[in-house]
Amino acid sequence: MNDIFAKDLSGEMVSPNEPGYDELITDIFATMKTATEMNTGYHTPEVVHEYMGRILDKELDASTTVLPPLYIDYGKPVTIGKGCFIQQCCTFFGRGGITIGNEVFIGPKVNLITINHDVNPENRSATYGRPIVIEDKVWIGINSTILPGVKIGYGAIVGAGSVVTKDVPAMTIVAGNPARVIKKIFPNSVPTNSHLKKPFLKELSEV
Repeated sequence: MNDIFAKDLSGEMVSPNEPGYDELITDIFATMKTATEMNTGYHTPEVVHEYMGRILDKELDASTTVLPPLYIDYGKPVTIGKGCFIQQCCTFFGRGGITIGNEVFIGPKVNLITINHDVNPENRSATYGRPIVIEDKVWIGINSTILPGVKIGYGAIVGAGSVVTKDVPAMTIVAGNPARVIKKIFPNSVPTNSHLKKPFLKELSEV
C-alpha cells in the first residue's frame, strides 16, 4: 500500500483513522507555521522567496511575485511557474496538487481548493484530492474560487467572484457561479503595445 502522502496526492480517500495520518497533519501544520511567519510583518521580496522555497520545498523562480499574506495548508504538491503575479490574501489548499504555469496572474482573495470530503455523513471526516492545473498566461479575477479537479486552459480569464466547477477552455472568458463561458478571446483584437483597444476594455468591464 502507498504511504499516506502518496495516497493523499493520488486522489484516494484518506481517513483520520488510518496509519500515518498524524504525520500528514504534522507536516501540514509545519507548512502553515512557516506561512504564518511569512505573513507576519513586512518582508522584502527576497525574504518572501526564501519563505516560499521552504513552503514549496523547492525554489520559487525569481521572476515570480507573491504578495503576502498567502494562506496555504500544504506546499510540497504545489508548483508555480515563471513570471507569475500572485496577489494578497489568496488561499491554496494544495494537498491534491496545484500546477500553476508561466505568466499567470492571480488576483486578491482567490481560492484554489483541491480537497473534498466524503459525501457519506458517517465518513465525512475522510478527504480526497483532485489536482488543479492552471496553464500559461491565465488571469484569475479577484475573489474567485477554483474547485477540485479543474483545469484552466491557456490564456483564459476568470471573471471576478466566479466559482469554477469544471474545466475552462483555452482563450475564453468565464464568469458567474457556477462559471460559464461568456466570450472567446481573439488575440488579434489586442495590440502588442500597452494601449488596449476600447472594445476589449469594454469586454473586460463586463466580466
